[in-house]
Amino acid sequence: MLATFFLKSAFPVKTSPLDPFVSSKFRFWSFLAMALLVVVHEYNLNIRYLQPWTLPGEALTLTGFTEYFLADGLLRFRIPMLFIISGFLFAMNDYRPYKQRAWKRFRTLIVPYLIWSALGILLVWFLEFWPYGRELVANSNVVQIDNSRDLIHQYRWYELLFRWLFLPIPYQLWFIRVLFFYNLAYPLILWCLNHNVARWIFLSVATLLWLGTAGFIIFEGEGLLFFTLGVWIRKTGFNIETPPKLLNPLWWGIAFVTLAAAKTILAFTGEPWLGKGIYPSLTLMHKVMIFSGLVTCWYGFDNLVRWAMARRWFVWLVAFSFIIYVAHAPMVAFCIDPVIDFFRPSPYARMWAFMTLPVLILSFCIGTGWVLRTLAPKVYGVLTGGRGF
Repeated sequence: MLATFFLKSAFPVKTSPLDPFVSSKFRFWSFLAMALLVVVHEYNLNIRYLQPWTLPGEALTLTGFTEYFLADGLLRFRIPMLFIISGFLFAMNDYRPYKQRAWKRFRTLIVPYLIWSALGILLVWFLEFWPYGRELVANSNVVQIDNSRDLIHQYRWYELLFRWLFLPIPYQLWFIRVLFFYNLAYPLILWCLNHNVARWIFLSVATLLWLGTAGFIIFEGEGLLFFTLGVWIRKTGFNIETPPKLLNPLWWGIAFVTLAAAKTILAFTGEPWLGKGIYPSLTLMHKVMIFSGLVTCWYGFDNLVRWAMARRWFVWLVAFSFIIYVAHAPMVAFCIDPVIDFFRPSPYARMWAFMTLPVLILSFCIGTGWVLRTLAPKVYGVLTGGRGF
Protein backbone atom coordinates (compact mmCIF):
# COMPACT_ATOMS: atom_id res chain seq x y z
CA MET A 1 0.00 0.00 0.00
CA LEU A 2 2.81 2.41 0.90
CA ALA A 3 4.61 1.68 -2.38
CA THR A 4 1.38 2.30 -4.29
CA PHE A 5 0.96 5.68 -2.60
CA PHE A 6 4.47 6.79 -3.52
CA LEU A 7 4.18 5.59 -7.11
CA LYS A 8 0.88 7.43 -7.61
CA SER A 9 2.61 10.65 -6.62
CA ALA A 10 5.51 10.17 -8.98
CA PHE A 11 6.43 11.19 -12.52
CA PRO A 12 4.08 10.16 -15.30
CA VAL A 13 4.85 6.77 -16.81
CA LYS A 14 6.92 6.87 -20.00
CA THR A 15 6.71 3.84 -22.25
CA SER A 16 8.83 5.11 -25.14
CA PRO A 17 11.17 2.37 -26.34
CA LEU A 18 14.92 2.64 -25.82
CA ASP A 19 16.89 3.86 -28.82
CA PRO A 20 18.71 0.82 -30.33
CA PHE A 21 22.12 2.51 -30.14
CA VAL A 22 21.58 3.56 -26.52
CA SER A 23 20.57 -0.02 -25.77
CA SER A 24 23.79 -1.28 -27.34
CA LYS A 25 25.75 1.27 -25.31
CA PHE A 26 24.19 -0.06 -22.12
CA ARG A 27 25.22 -3.59 -23.04
CA PHE A 28 28.72 -2.51 -24.11
CA TRP A 29 29.48 -0.56 -20.93
CA SER A 30 27.91 -3.20 -18.69
CA PHE A 31 30.21 -5.83 -20.20
CA LEU A 32 33.28 -3.60 -20.07
CA ALA A 33 32.55 -2.68 -16.45
CA MET A 34 32.41 -6.37 -15.51
CA ALA A 35 35.58 -7.22 -17.43
CA LEU A 36 37.55 -4.27 -16.04
CA LEU A 37 36.45 -5.24 -12.54
CA VAL A 38 38.80 -8.21 -12.86
CA VAL A 39 41.69 -5.81 -13.54
CA VAL A 40 40.86 -3.74 -10.47
CA HIS A 41 40.56 -6.80 -8.24
CA GLU A 42 43.95 -8.20 -9.27
CA TYR A 43 45.79 -5.03 -8.21
CA ASN A 44 48.90 -6.44 -6.52
CA LEU A 45 50.82 -3.65 -4.77
CA ASN A 46 51.69 -3.89 -1.07
CA ILE A 47 48.36 -2.51 0.17
CA ARG A 48 45.67 -4.19 -1.92
CA TYR A 49 42.48 -2.86 -0.37
CA LEU A 50 41.58 0.13 -2.51
CA GLN A 51 39.65 3.16 -1.33
CA PRO A 52 39.69 6.71 -2.78
CA TRP A 53 42.27 7.69 -0.15
CA THR A 54 44.44 4.55 -0.28
CA LEU A 55 48.20 5.14 -0.05
CA PRO A 56 50.25 2.47 -1.87
CA GLY A 57 52.75 2.06 0.95
CA GLU A 58 55.75 1.78 -1.35
CA ALA A 59 58.03 3.85 -3.57
CA LEU A 60 56.83 5.19 -6.93
CA THR A 61 57.87 2.85 -9.75
CA LEU A 62 56.62 2.19 -13.27
CA THR A 63 54.70 -0.86 -12.01
CA GLY A 64 53.27 1.04 -9.07
CA PHE A 65 52.22 4.02 -11.17
CA THR A 66 50.60 1.86 -13.87
CA GLU A 67 48.60 -0.28 -11.47
CA TYR A 68 47.39 2.56 -9.25
CA PHE A 69 46.68 4.82 -12.26
CA LEU A 70 44.38 2.15 -13.67
CA ALA A 71 42.95 0.32 -10.65
CA ASP A 72 42.34 3.35 -8.41
CA GLY A 73 42.17 5.87 -11.24
CA LEU A 74 40.89 5.44 -14.78
CA LEU A 75 38.85 2.30 -14.13
CA ARG A 76 36.90 3.63 -11.15
CA PHE A 77 33.98 4.92 -13.25
CA ARG A 78 32.66 1.37 -13.69
CA ILE A 79 30.45 0.88 -10.63
CA PRO A 80 28.78 4.32 -10.88
CA MET A 81 28.12 3.57 -14.56
CA LEU A 82 26.44 0.28 -13.64
CA PHE A 83 24.27 1.97 -11.00
CA ILE A 84 23.17 4.66 -13.47
CA ILE A 85 22.27 2.04 -16.06
CA SER A 86 20.40 -0.01 -13.43
CA GLY A 87 18.41 2.99 -12.24
CA PHE A 88 17.55 4.02 -15.79
CA LEU A 89 16.40 0.55 -16.82
CA PHE A 90 14.36 0.00 -13.66
CA ALA A 91 12.61 3.35 -14.22
CA MET A 92 11.70 2.26 -17.76
CA ASN A 93 9.35 -0.40 -16.45
CA ASP A 94 6.90 1.69 -14.42
CA TYR A 95 4.06 0.39 -16.57
CA ARG A 96 4.48 -2.98 -14.80
CA PRO A 97 3.12 -3.57 -11.28
CA TYR A 98 5.69 -2.75 -8.62
CA LYS A 99 5.17 -6.01 -6.71
CA GLN A 100 5.76 -7.97 -9.89
CA ARG A 101 9.01 -6.13 -10.54
CA ALA A 102 10.18 -6.49 -6.93
CA TRP A 103 9.57 -10.24 -7.01
CA LYS A 104 11.38 -10.54 -10.33
CA ARG A 105 14.37 -8.67 -8.89
CA PHE A 106 14.41 -11.08 -5.97
CA ARG A 107 14.63 -14.00 -8.40
CA THR A 108 17.22 -12.38 -10.66
CA LEU A 109 19.36 -10.73 -7.97
CA ILE A 110 18.96 -12.29 -4.52
CA VAL A 111 18.71 -15.93 -5.64
CA PRO A 112 22.02 -15.76 -7.61
CA TYR A 113 23.49 -13.72 -4.74
CA LEU A 114 22.74 -16.44 -2.18
CA ILE A 115 23.91 -19.23 -4.49
CA TRP A 116 27.24 -17.60 -5.36
CA SER A 117 27.81 -16.57 -1.75
CA ALA A 118 27.34 -20.22 -0.74
CA LEU A 119 29.63 -21.40 -3.54
CA GLY A 120 32.31 -18.98 -2.29
CA ILE A 121 32.11 -20.50 1.19
CA LEU A 122 32.31 -24.03 -0.23
CA LEU A 123 35.30 -23.13 -2.42
CA VAL A 124 37.25 -21.76 0.53
CA TRP A 125 36.13 -24.59 2.80
CA PHE A 126 37.58 -27.21 0.45
CA LEU A 127 40.73 -25.20 -0.25
CA GLU A 128 41.49 -25.14 3.45
CA PHE A 129 41.77 -28.95 3.55
CA TRP A 130 44.85 -28.61 1.32
CA PRO A 131 47.99 -27.09 2.95
CA TYR A 132 48.83 -24.92 -0.06
CA GLY A 133 45.19 -23.89 -0.45
CA ARG A 134 45.04 -23.01 3.25
CA GLU A 135 48.09 -20.82 2.76
CA LEU A 136 46.48 -19.08 -0.22
CA VAL A 137 43.33 -18.34 1.76
CA ALA A 138 45.24 -17.03 4.78
CA ASN A 139 47.59 -14.84 2.72
CA SER A 140 44.73 -13.30 0.71
CA ASN A 141 42.95 -12.05 3.88
CA VAL A 142 39.66 -12.64 2.05
CA VAL A 143 38.00 -14.39 4.99
CA GLN A 144 39.97 -12.83 7.86
CA ILE A 145 37.57 -12.07 10.69
CA ASP A 146 40.01 -10.78 13.35
CA ASN A 147 43.75 -10.73 14.09
CA SER A 148 43.82 -14.40 15.00
CA ARG A 149 41.34 -15.99 12.59
CA ASP A 150 41.86 -15.97 8.82
CA LEU A 151 40.28 -19.30 7.80
CA ILE A 152 36.65 -20.33 7.31
CA HIS A 153 37.23 -23.38 9.53
CA GLN A 154 37.78 -20.97 12.43
CA TYR A 155 34.35 -19.33 12.08
CA ARG A 156 31.52 -19.80 14.53
CA TRP A 157 28.19 -20.89 13.01
CA TYR A 158 26.57 -17.45 13.28
CA GLU A 159 29.62 -15.80 11.73
CA LEU A 160 29.35 -18.20 8.81
CA LEU A 161 25.65 -17.36 8.47
CA PHE A 162 26.43 -13.65 8.49
CA ARG A 163 29.09 -14.22 5.80
CA TRP A 164 26.61 -16.03 3.61
CA LEU A 165 23.85 -13.47 3.94
CA PHE A 166 25.59 -10.11 4.25
CA LEU A 167 29.34 -10.27 3.63
CA PRO A 168 29.98 -12.79 0.84
CA ILE A 169 33.42 -14.25 0.24
CA PRO A 170 32.85 -13.30 -3.43
CA TYR A 171 33.17 -9.70 -2.24
CA GLN A 172 31.93 -8.17 -5.51
CA LEU A 173 28.41 -9.37 -4.67
CA TRP A 174 27.84 -6.29 -2.49
CA PHE A 175 26.66 -4.56 -5.67
CA ILE A 176 23.81 -7.06 -6.13
CA ARG A 177 22.76 -6.76 -2.50
CA VAL A 178 22.51 -2.98 -2.39
CA LEU A 179 20.99 -2.80 -5.88
CA PHE A 180 18.14 -5.02 -4.69
CA PHE A 181 17.46 -2.69 -1.76
CA TYR A 182 17.51 0.34 -4.09
CA ASN A 183 14.94 -1.45 -6.24
CA LEU A 184 12.78 -1.99 -3.15
CA ALA A 185 13.18 1.69 -2.21
CA TYR A 186 12.37 2.83 -5.77
CA PRO A 187 8.87 4.21 -4.96
CA LEU A 188 10.32 6.38 -2.19
CA ILE A 189 13.20 7.56 -4.41
CA LEU A 190 10.72 8.43 -7.14
CA TRP A 191 8.48 10.31 -4.72
CA CYS A 192 11.44 12.35 -3.45
CA LEU A 193 12.47 13.26 -6.98
CA ASN A 194 8.94 14.43 -7.74
CA HIS A 195 8.66 16.84 -4.77
CA ASN A 196 10.84 19.94 -4.62
CA VAL A 197 11.73 20.05 -0.93
CA ALA A 198 12.08 16.28 -0.61
CA ARG A 199 14.16 16.17 -3.80
CA TRP A 200 16.76 18.66 -2.59
CA ILE A 201 16.98 17.08 0.86
CA PHE A 202 17.32 13.60 -0.60
CA LEU A 203 19.90 14.58 -3.24
CA SER A 204 21.89 16.58 -0.68
CA VAL A 205 22.04 13.60 1.67
CA ALA A 206 22.89 11.21 -1.19
CA THR A 207 25.68 13.53 -2.38
CA LEU A 208 27.15 13.82 1.12
CA LEU A 209 27.06 10.05 1.48
CA TRP A 210 28.87 9.75 -1.84
CA LEU A 211 31.50 12.33 -0.95
CA GLY A 212 32.06 10.59 2.36
CA THR A 213 32.20 7.14 0.73
CA ALA A 214 29.67 6.04 3.34
CA GLY A 215 28.23 2.57 3.24
CA PHE A 216 26.31 -0.04 5.14
CA ILE A 217 24.85 -3.48 4.47
CA ILE A 218 21.81 -2.23 2.55
CA PHE A 219 23.24 0.86 0.84
CA GLU A 220 26.42 2.44 -0.48
CA GLY A 221 26.72 6.19 -0.81
CA GLU A 222 28.10 5.91 -4.31
CA GLY A 223 25.39 3.50 -5.40
CA LEU A 224 22.48 5.49 -3.99
CA LEU A 225 23.47 8.71 -5.75
CA PHE A 226 24.08 7.14 -9.15
CA PHE A 227 21.09 4.79 -9.09
CA THR A 228 18.97 7.88 -8.36
CA LEU A 229 20.72 9.74 -11.17
CA GLY A 230 19.77 6.93 -13.56
CA VAL A 231 16.13 7.20 -12.48
CA TRP A 232 16.21 10.99 -12.88
CA ILE A 233 17.75 10.77 -16.37
CA ARG A 234 14.99 8.45 -17.54
CA LYS A 235 12.14 10.38 -15.94
CA THR A 236 13.23 13.82 -17.11
CA GLY A 237 14.17 12.76 -20.62
CA PHE A 238 17.71 14.07 -20.21
CA ASN A 239 19.61 13.79 -23.50
CA ILE A 240 21.96 10.81 -23.26
CA GLU A 241 22.55 10.57 -26.99
CA THR A 242 24.17 13.97 -27.69
CA PRO A 243 26.27 15.76 -25.05
CA PRO A 244 25.23 19.29 -24.07
CA LYS A 245 27.98 21.93 -24.25
CA LEU A 246 28.82 21.62 -20.56
CA LEU A 247 29.46 17.90 -20.98
CA ASN A 248 31.88 18.06 -23.89
CA PRO A 249 33.73 14.72 -23.61
CA LEU A 250 37.01 16.18 -24.94
CA TRP A 251 37.50 18.55 -22.03
CA TRP A 252 36.15 16.12 -19.49
CA GLY A 253 38.47 13.47 -20.97
CA ILE A 254 41.49 15.70 -20.44
CA ALA A 255 40.37 16.29 -16.85
CA PHE A 256 39.78 12.56 -16.39
CA VAL A 257 43.28 11.48 -17.40
CA THR A 258 44.97 14.44 -15.70
CA LEU A 259 43.20 13.82 -12.39
CA ALA A 260 43.98 10.10 -12.48
CA ALA A 261 47.69 10.81 -13.08
CA ALA A 262 47.84 13.59 -10.47
CA LYS A 263 46.05 11.45 -7.90
CA THR A 264 48.46 8.58 -8.53
CA ILE A 265 51.57 10.73 -8.09
CA LEU A 266 50.10 12.37 -4.99
CA ALA A 267 49.24 9.00 -3.45
CA PHE A 268 52.87 7.87 -3.78
CA THR A 269 54.66 11.11 -2.92
CA GLY A 270 52.26 13.54 -1.22
CA GLU A 271 52.09 12.35 2.39
CA PRO A 272 55.40 13.94 3.58
CA TRP A 273 54.26 17.45 2.66
CA LEU A 274 50.47 17.16 3.05
CA GLY A 275 50.35 15.03 6.19
CA LYS A 276 46.81 13.94 7.08
CA GLY A 277 45.50 16.42 4.53
CA ILE A 278 46.39 13.93 1.84
CA TYR A 279 43.30 11.82 2.59
CA PRO A 280 40.64 14.47 1.84
CA SER A 281 42.74 15.67 -1.11
CA LEU A 282 42.83 12.21 -2.68
CA THR A 283 39.14 11.68 -1.98
CA LEU A 284 38.05 14.94 -3.62
CA MET A 285 40.23 14.28 -6.67
CA HIS A 286 38.78 10.77 -6.84
CA LYS A 287 35.17 12.01 -6.85
CA VAL A 288 35.74 14.61 -9.58
CA MET A 289 37.69 12.01 -11.56
CA ILE A 290 34.75 9.58 -11.41
CA PHE A 291 32.30 12.16 -12.72
CA SER A 292 34.68 13.19 -15.51
CA GLY A 293 35.17 9.52 -16.37
CA LEU A 294 31.43 8.93 -16.66
CA VAL A 295 31.00 11.87 -19.02
CA THR A 296 34.07 10.94 -21.06
CA CYS A 297 33.21 7.27 -21.47
CA TRP A 298 29.50 7.68 -22.14
CA TYR A 299 29.71 10.52 -24.66
CA GLY A 300 33.25 10.11 -26.01
CA PHE A 301 33.47 6.52 -27.23
CA ASP A 302 30.46 6.12 -29.51
CA ASN A 303 32.63 5.06 -32.45
CA LEU A 304 34.23 2.33 -30.33
CA VAL A 305 30.78 1.13 -29.23
CA ARG A 306 29.56 0.99 -32.84
CA TRP A 307 32.67 -0.91 -33.95
CA ALA A 308 32.56 -3.42 -31.10
CA MET A 309 28.81 -4.09 -31.16
CA ALA A 310 28.98 -4.72 -34.92
CA ARG A 311 31.33 -7.68 -34.28
CA ARG A 312 29.60 -10.99 -33.70
CA TRP A 313 32.45 -12.27 -31.52
CA PHE A 314 32.16 -9.26 -29.23
CA VAL A 315 28.38 -9.55 -28.94
CA TRP A 316 28.94 -13.23 -28.07
CA LEU A 317 31.30 -12.17 -25.26
CA VAL A 318 28.85 -9.56 -23.96
CA ALA A 319 26.40 -12.35 -23.10
CA PHE A 320 28.82 -13.57 -20.40
CA SER A 321 28.94 -10.27 -18.50
CA PHE A 322 27.13 -11.59 -15.44
CA ILE A 323 29.07 -14.84 -15.14
CA ILE A 324 32.31 -12.83 -15.28
CA TYR A 325 31.02 -10.63 -12.50
CA VAL A 326 29.92 -13.39 -10.12
CA ALA A 327 32.64 -15.97 -10.81
CA HIS A 328 35.92 -14.04 -10.90
CA ALA A 329 36.33 -13.48 -7.16
CA PRO A 330 37.61 -14.71 -4.76
CA MET A 331 39.50 -16.79 -7.33
CA VAL A 332 41.39 -13.75 -8.57
CA ALA A 333 42.56 -12.90 -5.03
CA PHE A 334 43.90 -16.42 -4.50
CA CYS A 335 45.78 -16.37 -7.82
CA ILE A 336 47.67 -13.07 -7.43
CA ASP A 337 50.65 -14.31 -5.41
CA PRO A 338 51.09 -17.62 -7.31
CA VAL A 339 51.13 -15.75 -10.64
CA ILE A 340 53.66 -13.23 -9.30
CA ASP A 341 55.81 -16.14 -8.08
CA PHE A 342 55.59 -17.70 -11.54
CA PHE A 343 57.24 -14.63 -13.09
CA ARG A 344 59.95 -14.27 -10.50
CA PRO A 345 62.86 -13.53 -10.37
CA SER A 346 62.01 -10.96 -13.04
CA PRO A 347 62.07 -7.44 -11.52
CA TYR A 348 58.78 -6.84 -13.39
CA ALA A 349 57.04 -9.91 -11.99
CA ARG A 350 54.16 -7.86 -10.56
CA MET A 351 53.65 -6.04 -13.85
CA TRP A 352 53.64 -9.30 -15.80
CA ALA A 353 51.11 -10.72 -13.35
CA PHE A 354 48.97 -7.59 -13.64
CA MET A 355 48.87 -7.96 -17.41
CA THR A 356 48.33 -11.71 -17.68
CA LEU A 357 46.08 -12.67 -14.75
CA PRO A 358 42.99 -10.81 -16.05
CA VAL A 359 43.27 -12.66 -19.36
CA LEU A 360 43.44 -16.00 -17.55
CA ILE A 361 40.53 -15.21 -15.22
CA LEU A 362 38.33 -13.83 -18.00
CA SER A 363 39.08 -16.86 -20.18
CA PHE A 364 38.18 -19.20 -17.33
CA CYS A 365 34.91 -17.39 -16.53
CA ILE A 366 33.80 -17.16 -20.15
CA GLY A 367 34.80 -20.76 -20.86
CA THR A 368 32.97 -22.04 -17.77
CA GLY A 369 29.92 -19.98 -18.68
CA TRP A 370 29.92 -21.31 -22.23
CA VAL A 371 30.18 -24.95 -21.06
CA LEU A 372 27.39 -24.50 -18.49
CA ARG A 373 25.14 -22.69 -20.95
CA THR A 374 25.67 -25.45 -23.52
CA LEU A 375 25.45 -28.55 -21.31
CA ALA A 376 23.21 -27.38 -18.47
CA PRO A 377 21.21 -24.33 -19.60
CA LYS A 378 18.73 -24.56 -16.70
CA VAL A 379 21.55 -24.53 -14.15
CA TYR A 380 23.20 -21.67 -16.00
CA GLY A 381 19.89 -19.76 -15.97
CA VAL A 382 19.55 -20.12 -12.20
CA LEU A 383 23.16 -19.11 -11.59
CA THR A 384 22.82 -15.97 -13.73
CA GLY A 385 19.26 -14.97 -12.93
CA GLY A 386 18.22 -15.79 -16.50
CA ARG A 387 20.91 -13.63 -18.10
CA GLY A 388 23.29 -14.49 -20.93
CA PHE A 389 21.10 -16.47 -23.33
